[in-house]
Amino acid sequence: MKLIFKIAKAELRNLFYSPIAWFLTIAFMVQCGITYTHILNNYATTQEMGGMGLAYLSHLTIKTFTGQYGLFNEVMRNLYLYIPLLTMGLISREVNGGTISLLYSSPVKIREIVFGKYLAMMVYSLVLLLVVGIFMVAGVFDVKSADYGMLLSGALGFYLLLCAYSAIGLFMSSLTSYQIVAAVSTFVMIGALSYIGTLWQDINFVRDLTYFLSLSGRTFHMLNGLIASKDVIYFIVIVYIFLGLSILKLQAGRETKAWYIMAGRYCSILVSALIIGYASSRPNLIAYLDTTVNQDNTLTPNAQKIVKELGDSKLEITEYSNFLDNFYTFGLPEERNNYLSRWDPYLRFKPDIDFHYVSYYDMPLALDYNLFESYKGKTIKQIAEQRAKGSGLKMAMLKTPEQIQKEINLKPELNRFVMKLTYKGRSTFLRVFNDQTEWPMEAEVSAAFKRLMQAKIPKITFLTGDGERKTSKKSDREYRTVTSEKTFRYALINQGFDVDTLSLNTQNIPDNITALVLADPQIDLSAIAMQKLKAYIAKGGNLLIAGEPGRQQILNPLLKTLGVQLMNGMLEQETGDHSPTLVLPFLTKTAISFSKLLDKPSIDTLPVSMNGVAGLSYHDTSGFVIKPLLMTKGGTARITMRRNPDLDMVNNNEAAHTEPTQVIHLSNMGTGNQSALIPKSRRNSNEIYATVLALTRQINGKQQRIIVSSDADFISNSELIRRTPSAVNFSFSTALFSWLDYGQYPVDTSRPDAKDNRVTVSTDHVAFLSILYVWILPCLILIFATIFLIRRRRK
Repeated sequence: MKLIFKIAKAELRNLFYSPIAWFLTIAFMVQCGITYTHILNNYATTQEMGGMGLAYLSHLTIKTFTGQYGLFNEVMRNLYLYIPLLTMGLISREVNGGTISLLYSSPVKIREIVFGKYLAMMVYSLVLLLVVGIFMVAGVFDVKSADYGMLLSGALGFYLLLCAYSAIGLFMSSLTSYQIVAAVSTFVMIGALSYIGTLWQDINFVRDLTYFLSLSGRTFHMLNGLIASKDVIYFIVIVYIFLGLSILKLQAGRETKAWYIMAGRYCSILVSALIIGYASSRPNLIAYLDTTVNQDNTLTPNAQKIVKELGDSKLEITEYSNFLDNFYTFGLPEERNNYLSRWDPYLRFKPDIDFHYVSYYDMPLALDYNLFESYKGKTIKQIAEQRAKGSGLKMAMLKTPEQIQKEINLKPELNRFVMKLTYKGRSTFLRVFNDQTEWPMEAEVSAAFKRLMQAKIPKITFLTGDGERKTSKKSDREYRTVTSEKTFRYALINQGFDVDTLSLNTQNIPDNITALVLADPQIDLSAIAMQKLKAYIAKGGNLLIAGEPGRQQILNPLLKTLGVQLMNGMLEQETGDHSPTLVLPFLTKTAISFSKLLDKPSIDTLPVSMNGVAGLSYHDTSGFVIKPLLMTKGGTARITMRRNPDLDMVNNNEAAHTEPTQVIHLSNMGTGNQSALIPKSRRNSNEIYATVLALTRQINGKQQRIIVSSDADFISNSELIRRTPSAVNFSFSTALFSWLDYGQYPVDTSRPDAKDNRVTVSTDHVAFLSILYVWILPCLILIFATIFLIRRRRK
């Protein structure tokens, strides 16, 4: 060990007695300073400007240091330029100067030479880490509540990458006596290791090996605060490979052996490294450490509990990938490791998940264009053959429509990319979605796992037969988006619920449903339907009732038993840019308590859009505890003679026999003869109206829950995708169904809000920091280096 330290000390002298090490340190310092102050100035500017931009100031530790454009990633993109300039002379200088012969003839062992020189590079890597450390310490003071654990994990990844580059550079230096050639060879080798992960990905075993050897993305998890044993071992293995090869190369200059013996030695290093790497990347052998404050890289407690409840029983996940679908890339062989990496958070807690892969071609049923029009005159097979040839795939990999139909019917899943989860004889589907994320997130995966373990799946049943809203239609007033749209992430069927329909005129209400939905019947309920509904309520069934202005007389007889009535008239609200029938009531504290998602500053202050809504009157004498969920803001009310425009759109025949609808106006009161229409009881300018109520009571040993809304449009297809004005209809509707299911679904995978949401510096202070980090500190290093080198030359 003493000889190793002596060699390392001598190598460090060579480094710092030449200008190159000092020059690279200064250049690195300047790069870090420019990057850090630029990022910090952007956030300080946004903070000082205020307004909506403040909503984007979150997770600043990631954004400043470890994100895509953070400090670590920016400097690591250019790191390959620094290390080869330092390592190019480690061995080649000895060969070129002839001193290698002295080393061979000395009692020093080859491995001591290699380890000593590598130790010197590890020390210099610490110098570069120290430079980054200056900005990490600064970030702790400049970013409010900075995540220390993430910074330390990112620093570890940065240092391990430096060590890997150093080992590669040392080996390349041993191959040639020309330092420039050694530097260029290091560039090439780093590039090759970054690219190798894309080679031979269609061969199962080889794919795992080449993916393991790839440098690309190896620090990703550590930069995000997750230290995985497979990533740490990877860097150790890379160092082992190149130091071992360096030792063998130098050893070959000291002794003469047959070529096959030397080849065997080289192969033994590579094979042993691959075995270690392959074994260490097996899910059941990986250890994890999440260093982030909120455990952002770990499943939430609810999700962990669900995964652990799966126990040791076998869970199979079969991927069905339609080659003609837009999401076919998820199923390509070269994407297999990326696919598996998406399951890493779950494999961490259940490493024995069994994955299967099925690729096929068939007519996709959810494309936004006609496939046959794009390939005129071709059959589905010919289309698949043409696309397979262009993609370099073999048709033998794809099952035909007839073959896949014999195995499973995927038409109900629209012939899209889908995953079938099977556990103890039960199965459910996990889908991808038409949004920016596409892949199912923790809530959707947890809901699917939970469904597999429950004998009774929560079912929301929608009543039909009397003109109610439909769950299968895409038109504006219907409910497909919120209930059964398979491509929409937040539809009930993707959050763990089953959705069904029922006609009270011909069917009885089952006992196994979670809640019943009566949404805007357009004709009077029959006596038998009313009797069944009252019996369901009397037994303690959960219910959502949604009505519309102009049809108060249809629902009021039923609502009377609950102590609720739809008020005559229709609310209006002057918003300037929108129709006065668009009313924007706000969440009450009771509504906000239904979901953690609603209890956020960016959500709880936004309204719910209700296009055509009546007021609700209520009293507690019915045995229910009644609490408002949505309330309008105080405003003057007036009653005018106006029809609900939705009635004309829905049923013109019905509208011809309907009395004009009274409108309760929330804007300033008009003048003239209209004021004579206003009852004295409604001239209070501070009058507030409830539009959605929650009713509860204890019955049959449980709490019965009922929702009453005076608008049926607030969860319709059109209102859920409304962009202006900003509203929280989706979050509110999801919270309502969760409340009716006693919070079982959707699975709560929410996390605490990040606290690093502000910077503690002003733009003026950042300007000073820029001068300090970009000019003053580098100049001080330059002055010190100049004095040091001058004194060394004099000696």
